Amino acid sequence: MQILRDQLQAGSDESLHLLKGRVHDVEGRGRTGFALFHAARLAGPVFWIVLTHDRDRPMPGSLPDGIAERLYFIEAKDETDLRWTVEEALRARPVSLVIAAPEKPISLTAGRRLQLAAEAGDTTGLVLIHEGKGSNVAETRWKCDPLGSTRHRWIPNKNKQGTPGIYDVSWNGTTAAVHLVPQAGERHQPESPPR
Repeated sequence: MQILRDQLQAGSDESLHLLKGRVHDVEGRGRTGFALFHAARLAGPVFWIVLTHDRDRPMPGSLPDGIAERLYFIEAKDETDLRWTVEEALRARPVSLVIAAPEKPISLTAGRRLQLAAEAGDTTGLVLIHEGKGSNVAETRWKCDPLGSTRHRWIPNKNKQGTPGIYDVSWNGTTAAVHLVPQAGERHQPESPPR
């Protein structure tokens, strides 16, 4: 039976799952939405680590259902403090997701330390980066941009476990369910009813 892409939920699509025990990068104007989507679909505590002066963070009242009770915001005074805090949070159990928002690129050595910490804690890390400032050791690097109020385009530009692609998704920002939307020209005709 053919499954139509526009009816497929991301929960059954392995390509939208972030590999556990690894650190991933995400860039673009939709990076916060991408982070919230993954926070909604993972069970357990979520740590969001930002620099003290950074005001680009979601407000608790605007979070998808079930996240506010599990979300811990941590403010770091500088980049060194931020990296140390991210590393410690990645090692902690039973943390499910650690989201970090550094201003500067993460060096190869610092990126490797974060990967080792994620492996040790079996935790998923997501680093919200500025355009082109990702770490070479990231498991995946996503480019995320909104296409409207509920439509987004998520492109894995780097993927150590698979091939890059383009995912146009429709997500209302309130649940862990997302619908993949076919690219223009890729729409499938519904199957004929059985006779």
